[in-house]
Amino acid sequence: MEQTVDRTSLGAFLRVRREALQPEDVGLRRGPRRRTRGLRREEVAELCDMSCDYYARLERGSGPQPSQQMAAAIARGLRLTPEERDHLFLLCGHGAPQRQLRGEHVGPGLMRVLDRLQDTPAQVMGPLGETLLQTPPAVALLGEQTHYAGAARSAPYRWFTDPTARERYLPDDHELNSRVNVALLRAAATREGPRSPAARLVASLVRESGEFAALWDRQEVGLRWSDAKRFVHPSVGRLDLYCQTLQDPDQSQSLLVFTATPGTDSHEKLALLNVLGTDSFPAG
Repeated sequence: MEQTVDRTSLGAFLRVRREALQPEDVGLRRGPRRRTRGLRREEVAELCDMSCDYYARLERGSGPQPSQQMAAAIARGLRLTPEERDHLFLLCGHGAPQRQLRGEHVGPGLMRVLDRLQDTPAQVMGPLGETLLQTPPAVALLGEQTHYAGAARSAPYRWFTDPTARERYLPDDHELNSRVNVALLRAAATREGPRSPAARLVASLVRESGEFAALWDRQEVGLRWSDAKRFVHPSVGRLDLYCQTLQDPDQSQSLLVFTATPGTDSHEKLALLNVLGTDSFPAG
């Protein structure tokens, strides 16, 4: 049940959390002339993907009631813990965050790691392959993956229903990638039960993809992703990379970091992608 927003308490909470964050906590340089305690309002507004005026009004206690989606963005930008996030929602006049919003909240630990990887392809993944956050080099490597809605937010769903989802992966690896996707979804659906989001995703894929249905009937289990990843990029060609994974079991999320062996062609191409950014080619 929606409640009235507590603007005074909300403003005080936001101000204290902003002042507690240091530039180094979010991957920013302090600079020699910084006098502000903690982060500046404009820095927090950029982290929350909102206007500085909107955020400043919230801190002053004169802003509008933030929507649940806006509250979730503030919680992410201020690097709030799950308990602090829930408190923020209550101050904004909302009950506990919706399951979807709770699952998309990236904990401060993973956020701190990601903030220090802005020159490296890295992204945070949800339990069903939802891309929650990407560094700019990850967007350059894999395309923008955070804008999808509905079932398409899941990478396994796109793998079996959208032909463009396979374009940046070496064709020789497609068959094994399909089998791994199915085996991992089978494990998730078994672990979480027949009414879980994983089970609903499986049911959708059985209906919509003949390839998935055939692989599902094979009852394969125990397959895992290899650390070695082979990509085909539209601008730089083939890249042979390694993928290191950091798990956050409390949030059922994982941080993927892609690297290349120094001195190899792939290492040089990865550095070139960082320079090119995402303006020179279409996203996959």
